[in-house]
Amino acid sequence: MIYGPIIFGKRIIKLKSNSTYMTKINAHTKISTLLKDNPKALEAIISLSPKFNKLRNPILRKLMASRTSLAMASKIGGVPIEDFLNKLHSLGFETDHSVEAHVEETQNPLPGFLREAKKESIITLDVRPVIESGKDPFNLIIKTVKQVPQGGILKLINSFEPAPLIPILTRQGFEYYVETVSETLVNTYFFKKDNTSITDPEKVASNGDWQNTLDGFKDQLVTIDVRKMEMPLPMMTILEALEQLPPGKALFVYHKRIPVFLLPELKDRKFEYRINEISEGEVHLLIFKA
Repeated sequence: MIYGPIIFGKRIIKLKSNSTYMTKINAHTKISTLLKDNPKALEAIISLSPKFNKLRNPILRKLMASRTSLAMASKIGGVPIEDFLNKLHSLGFETDHSVEAHVEETQNPLPGFLREAKKESIITLDVRPVIESGKDPFNLIIKTVKQVPQGGILKLINSFEPAPLIPILTRQGFEYYVETVSETLVNTYFFKKDNTSITDPEKVASNGDWQNTLDGFKDQLVTIDVRKMEMPLPMMTILEALEQLPPGKALFVYHKRIPVFLLPELKDRKFEYRINEISEGEVHLLIFKA
C-alpha cells in the first residue's frame, strides 16, 4: 500500500511508502527503463542467468539495455518471464503479468522496403566467420555493399548489432532494419535507395607529424587499451572515453588495427586524429578536439 501526505489544517504529515520504485513493468519493458528507475535491477537481472554477465560492462550495457526488452532477455537467457517479473517485483516494481512475452512483438514493425522485398533483391553476407578469425570485415562489407543494385537490400548476418556501420551507411542514404533473432544472431538489413552512391570512409590518416603532435600533449594524455576487446567494444569504448575527455587533453589508444569504422565518426564529432602503425596487430591512435 502506498501512503501519501495527510493534511490536518496547515500541518502536512508525510507517511513513508513501503516501496521506493513503483514503475509498472511488463514483458515489453526495456532493461534501460529498469536500470534508470532502480540501479539494483542490474544485479537482480544478472542473478537470473550467467548469460547476462555482459551487462556488467558499461559500454555493452549502454549499447544493449535500450534495445532489449524483458521478453528478449527471457529468450536470450532461457529464463521464464515470470522469474524476471517476480525478481523485479521484490525490488518494488509493479508488475503486469497479463502481457504475453512474444519477442516478435518487441521488434519494431517491418519497414516497407523489407515487407515488399523480393527474394532475388536481397544479397546475404555472413561476417561471423571473418570476425571469429580475428579479421576486420570492413573491406568485405563495403565491397559487398557496392554490389547491391539500386533498390536492393544487403542482409548482414552477425552476432551483434553493427552499431559502427549503421551511421556510415545511413549518412550515404541507406535505410536499415535490425532483427535480433537471439543472443548470437542479429540480422541487419540495409536498403539501397535510388541514387545512393557509396564512398569509402577515409582509411589512413597522415602520421607525418605524429611525434610533434604527441609531444604537444605531453602530460595531457588519457590512455586506453582496446586491443583485447571484441567487436564492437573497441569503437564504443573509444567514443565513451571521448565523451568524458577533459578539455585540452588527448586520448591515446592502443589498438590492433586502424579503426576504419571510427574515422568518419570522429570527423563528424569534430575530432582530429593521428595514426601510428607500429606493426601488424599494433596501432597507436592520438585523438583530440579540433
